[in-house]
Amino acid sequence: MAELLTERSGRVAAARKLTRRAGRDDAGAFLAEGRQAVAEALTLAEADPSAVREVFATETAAAAHRDLLAGTAVPVRLVTEKAAGALSETVTPQGLLAVCALRDVPAERLAGSPPSLAVGLAGLADPGNAGTVLRTADACGAGAVVFGAGSADPYGGKAVRASAGSLFHLDVVRGAPLGPLIAGLRARGVTVLAADGGGETALDDAGTSGLLAGPVLWLFGNEARGVPPELAGAADARVRIPMRGRAESLNLAAAAAICLYATQLAQS
Repeated sequence: MAELLTERSGRVAAARKLTRRAGRDDAGAFLAEGRQAVAEALTLAEADPSAVREVFATETAAAAHRDLLAGTAVPVRLVTEKAAGALSETVTPQGLLAVCALRDVPAERLAGSPPSLAVGLAGLADPGNAGTVLRTADACGAGAVVFGAGSADPYGGKAVRASAGSLFHLDVVRGAPLGPLIAGLRARGVTVLAADGGGETALDDAGTSGLLAGPVLWLFGNEARGVPPELAGAADARVRIPMRGRAESLNLAAAAAICLYATQLAQS
């Protein structure tokens, strides 16, 4: 029986550094925890062996997920429960984590070959919202999500969990200046839309007028401040979601879901 790695082992200590953004950037890797995320990572590794470096599992988790781990070519390291807890960012560790390569792509690739639907995030701060937007973008068929400067790190534990594996299905652009990217995409025929509660165009009208026909980049801003005025001004339109109730506003992730779903319908 293989000896269990403890929280003091070199491999676990190195992986522990990935719970911090600086550590992730230095190593070019991040942690994905839980069956769904690890399953998606291992599926990706079948086509790209460099996508996943190793998997850590407690004996209990390895037994529970034997079907998932048995056929993989990725090294599986058995660890103690305490070591798994040291790697986890949850209150209740799941005992199953994968060390995955960062999935960043350069902004130039997106600008050179725009997908029919993409998302740009300007100063989005909450990692839970970041992961939820990734999941929603994936569900609606988007090809890329751009995390502008100042946005939450999509590779942090909370964001990865909230993405529910969708992080492995999309191109991710981090830290790109959104202004030049918007200009480049518009030059390639992409319609840029800024989600704005006070926008001059209603989402219903955007659908009937052909604005959503694509390709489209949706801009979503900070949870409290919205899309910065200079970026909203550079968009083709500022779009609001008509609300018939008395709510003051929508949660950012909910607003993104509505806008992206409407775009998916318009492009189908």
